[in-house]
Order: sequence, then C-alpha cells, then structure tokens
Amino acid sequence: MNSLNFNPTTVSMGIGDKPISIETGRIAKQAAGSVIVRQGDTMVMVAVCYAEAREGLDYFPLTVDYREPVSAAGKIPGGWFKREGKATTKETLVSRLIDRPLRPLFEEGYNGDTTVTAQVISFDGQHQPDTLAIVGASAALLISEIPFHNGVAGVRVGRINGEFVINPTVSQRAASDLDLVVAGTEEAIVMVEAGAQEVQESDMVEALLFGHAQIKKLVSLQKDLQAKIGKEKFTVTAPQRNQDIYAKVAAQYATRLMEALTMKVKIDSYKAIDTLKKDAAKELGGENDAQIGEVKACFDLLKETLFRNAILKQGIRLDGRKFDQIRPLNIEVSLLPSAHGSALFTRGETQALVTTTLGTVDDIQIVDGLEDEVQRKFYLHYNFPGYSVGECKPNRGPGRREIGHGALAERAIAAMMPEASKNPYTVRVVSEITESNGSSSMATICGGTLSLMDAGIQLKHPVAGVAMGLVSEGDNYIILTDIAGQEDHYGDMDFKVAGTRNGITALQMDIKIAGVNAELLTKALDQAKKGRFELLDAMSEILSEPRGEVSANAPKVVIITIPREKIRDVIGKGGATIRGIIETSGCQVNIEDDGTCQVAAPRKEQLDIALKMIGDLIQTAEVGKTYLGRVAKVTEFGAFVTILPGMDGLLHVSEMAPYRVKSPADEVTEDQEILVKCIGIEPNGKIRLSRKALLPPAEGQENDPSDTSDEKSTRRPQRPRNR
Repeated sequence: MNSLNFNPTTVSMGIGDKPISIETGRIAKQAAGSVIVRQGDTMVMVAVCYAEAREGLDYFPLTVDYREPVSAAGKIPGGWFKREGKATTKETLVSRLIDRPLRPLFEEGYNGDTTVTAQVISFDGQHQPDTLAIVGASAALLISEIPFHNGVAGVRVGRINGEFVINPTVSQRAASDLDLVVAGTEEAIVMVEAGAQEVQESDMVEALLFGHAQIKKLVSLQKDLQAKIGKEKFTVTAPQRNQDIYAKVAAQYATRLMEALTMKVKIDSYKAIDTLKKDAAKELGGENDAQIGEVKACFDLLKETLFRNAILKQGIRLDGRKFDQIRPLNIEVSLLPSAHGSALFTRGETQALVTTTLGTVDDIQIVDGLEDEVQRKFYLHYNFPGYSVGECKPNRGPGRREIGHGALAERAIAAMMPEASKNPYTVRVVSEITESNGSSSMATICGGTLSLMDAGIQLKHPVAGVAMGLVSEGDNYIILTDIAGQEDHYGDMDFKVAGTRNGITALQMDIKIAGVNAELLTKALDQAKKGRFELLDAMSEILSEPRGEVSANAPKVVIITIPREKIRDVIGKGGATIRGIIETSGCQVNIEDDGTCQVAAPRKEQLDIALKMIGDLIQTAEVGKTYLGRVAKVTEFGAFVTILPGMDGLLHVSEMAPYRVKSPADEVTEDQEILVKCIGIEPNGKIRLSRKALLPPAEGQENDPSDTSDEKSTRRPQRPRNR
C-alpha cells in the first residue's frame, strides 16, 4: 500500500449554527488553487485554473461552473440515463451568483482564460452550499498565483420573528420572510441577491450590514489560509492608452460623439457612433493594424469619459432626464385575444410583451435535485431575442442571462401570488422582450403583474420594478433612476429593486467598483421606492385591480376535498371509475393522497357533469334522510338497498312495512326502486334503513317516523286479517 503525505491545511471559524472550515492540500492538487469548504456535513469543492492571455483579447474570459450532483445527497438521478446532464436552472443561477462578485475584483489588465469549478460533494439537507461556493471560489483564487488580491465572501441572511439569522438552515428558511444573499470584501458590499415578503427599505439596509459583518470574518479567514500556503501572484500590466492618439481623437471627434450620444433614438445613436468610430480609425489609424486598434480603443475611452463627465461634472443624463426621472411609459392590457392574460409594457425604448397562461395540476413543474422534490405552480420565463436590439442572432434557447433575469422577475412576483385556496391554477408567465434599451427584467415584472391581473389572478398586491444606476468618482457620486443601456454599460452599478407599496419583494445588485457603503445603499433604496410608487400609479391607471373572473379561454378549475375513505371509491378498481368520469365529462381529474381533487374542464357544462359524478360517489348516508334506492339483493332476513353509488344499506324485514312481513320476497324484488329512510349508522359503518317509517301505519297502529329506536323496531304490529 502506497503512503502519500497530503499535508492538508485547514482554517475554521464559527458562522451561523455551525463552524465553517476551509481545507486545501487534499483534493485537486494539480489545479492552480483548490479548497473544500464545509459547514455541518455540507461540503463544496472548488478548483480554479488559468491559461495565458490570448493575443489581441480585449475582455476577461472568466467561466464559472457550479454543479450539484445528486450523489452528494445520497440519491440517484432520475430519467433514463441515470446521470447528470446539462446544468440545471439552479446550477446556472448559482454559477452567476459566484461569477458576479468575483469578476470586478481581478487585477486590471488580466485577460487570461480562467475557470472556476465548484461542485457539491456532500449535502446534509440543512446547510446550503451556494454561499459556501462563493467563499470557496475566492479562497481558491487567493491561494493561487492568479492576480486576484481582494478576498470576497458570501453569506445568506434570513429573518425569523424579527431577528436576523446568518446562513439559516433549510428548515429555518421556510419560516423566514427574507432570503438575502450578500457578497462583499472586508471594505464593502459588492453583490446582492434577495427575495422578500414586502420588507421595508430600512430593514433591508440593516440586513445587508448584518451580513457584511460576517463577511469580514470570512474574508479574514481566507487571508489566514493565504498567509499559510498562498502562492506568489504573477504580475500583469494594465493597458495604457496612447495619450497622443487619445488627444487627437478627443480633439476631432468629442463634439460629434457627444451629439451622437445624446440622440433620442437608440438605434440612430448607435449607428452614428459606429460611423464616427470607423471614420476615426480610417483617418487616424493609417495602414497600421496596431494603430487602428489603438484609435478604436481611444475612441471607446472617449465615449466613456464623455458619458461620465456629463453625469458628474455637467449634471445631465444623455437622454435629458432628471437623475430620479423614469422614462415615458405606454401600457396596454388584454391585447392578445386568445391569451388568458396579456400586457404590453413599454418604458422608453424597452418593451416587454407578457402573457399569462392558466393550467391545471398536470402543468405543475416538478424540480428534483439535492433537496426534496419540489412542485412549482408558478413559474416565469424570460426571452431576449436578437431582434429586440436589432441584431442578427439565432435562437438557441435561454442562456445564463435569460435564466437569471427570469428568476429575478419570478422571485419578485411569487411573493404576491395568492394562496392555493384562492388560486386553483398552475400559472405560467412568459415575457418576450421585443425592444431593449436597459432594465428589461424590471419591465418584465411590471408587465407580468399586469398580465396576471388581466388573467384574473388575485395578486395580494401589484408589483413593480425599477433599475438604479451609479456613476462615481472618489467621494462624488450620482444615483440614477431607471437606467438605460449606456448608463448600465458605462456606470458603476446595476441595482434592481422590485416591490409593492408595502415593501421590497426582490433585490439584485452588481457593481464594477470596489463596493458600496450603507449611505449609498440607503439613498439608492429610497430613490428606488419613489420610482416604484410612480410606476404603480401608472399601472393602476390602466388596471387598478385583478379581473373579477378568469378569461373565458382559461380552463374551468375547481378544487374539492374527497374524504380519504372515499378516494378508492372515486378511483375504482384499477382506475375504472375515474376513467369513466374523465371519458363521460371530458374533464381532467387529479386526486392527491390527502384527498385534494382538482377537476378541470374546457367548459362549465363539462365541469358540472364531473362534479356531480364525483359528488354522487363521495356522498355519505345521513340519519333521518330519505333516499330513492334500488334493491340490490333480497335475503331471508331483509334486503340490501343501494341508496348512493357504491353504498348499500340493510332494510331489515322488520322495517319493510307497518305490519308483520313473513318473507322479504313478498314485499320487494331485486332492481325494484323504493323509498327508504336512514334510521341508523353502526360504528362499523353499516347502514340501517326503514321503509316502514315512510308508510302509513296499519289500522289501529301509530307510526312515528321520527322514532328509529331499536325498541320500537321490535314492536311489530300484526298484519290485519281479512273479514
């Protein structure tokens, strides 16, 4: 047996209910840096690798790949192949969650291909692996030679009964009204992702600061590990623009470029800018490819400088708006006659065509992964076709951006979806971005809300979203409301805030600078609140409340509860009964183990047929009630009478008539319809019936129909004799 000396190094500290540890030197030692982060029995392995920068590359090719193989939770994948395939939606979202705080912190000038691979290798069912993966990615980069110097950490913040909880467990998250993931350095917050149940702005800032206090400890822990085994960082040279060329570009093109930047129509502006750039390259670049490239780079730098100077020094936005002003709005609803609900939300040059479709339980999305299987009755899909920005781009399905934007909009609205008792439908919202000039995910939230209300979904409160921007230089900064494309591209922050009049339901923040402080966060949230209220006012003018009824095109759905002991009666032997209901009525019928039954039909008439058939099957006998029954079987001691589908009662010979009956066959025959009264139900469920109680008493006898006692049933009057 070979003996290898791994010499693993481990650091740990207390965070949340159990310590977090970071270990290196045991697994994946050929990577540039690798660690295992652990809390409880949840473990995430992260490895980073890099390659030398490719010639002429002018961007940073960072790839983050997060995976959750279900073997980490002791499960076997479903499906035919029984192995993991392409990244799931959750894996894609967590990959973005890791990428966003890391990307702006690499040393400027570093353009080497870099991969961060994070894999859950153990999941205990309680401690979430996503924030551990952020910690692991930063730690692996810090101990590698890659020029990543400022450690970053991520934590989750929940709030239970008004108290903040750091890294809440799975069971604690179910009781929390806040699900906040915040990432940052020791100095500032760099990324935020949150869903909430109408949390106030001041409480959100407090939660962010609470999380940041724990982040500082985790970054310090990573630096302890780096101090012990970290490799020496290689150096890179940040690109420097040729000042002479830049001066020429600025002198000859600044005025015309500013005119192009301030054009009101995006497409016209982009075309004018592109033409100027080509002219500059031709006029100042000569025949030298390197010099042409430098001219283009200087032109782009000039464009960014003009944008930032306009905001910070001249106090103007390129489209002429005030810093806290929303772009012009145009809102329509019910524009698609065949859709169950529809809305066209246009804000400036960003437009979302949003539809709502109402389905049945057959349309529930089943999500299986590390945790228990989840059934989703509401989901939102976001599409961003090339034509929305005038590009020739094939449709290859949703990418990471589409998945991320859709998840944000879904989270914002999901908090306001009605309870199942008020909404029997499975609901799908689809947002097609038909034009885009920034903030399309926020347009999706506004359009999605209106589309749902148009479909008759009784939202608790309407939801609107607005994207906030930032342009800063030193201590000077300007916060922008409802940012357009150029403001997103050249600004320092993209801070998306969604919510109702009562509070925040979703947040997403990404920055390109070192971080943001509490003062800036507070001001941005307050300015976003003002913008959100303006949007809600405008939406209310078009549709102030949900429709009273769902669309005529929507399936008719009713949810009833079937007693558990009656479930088998409705299903029938081998499913024969329920198949008969479906075939006769043309409805969909789905029964859960707890007796919840959803009946869906294209038309109300079909629904009524199915409900009556089910109602007949689940009826129970009531003492004192009269039934028109059919004699199923005659015996020597009485007869069994079917009073309800699948339900027989005993009509004893003593209860057949108000006189003495010698033989039950003298009074009733099989298949005969007779009126009977239920006079008792035994503890074992057996039903006692009486026909005598409904017949006139014999001569000289009194018959009290209400008297159903056993004593009375033994006092049998004699049959009168013929005279």
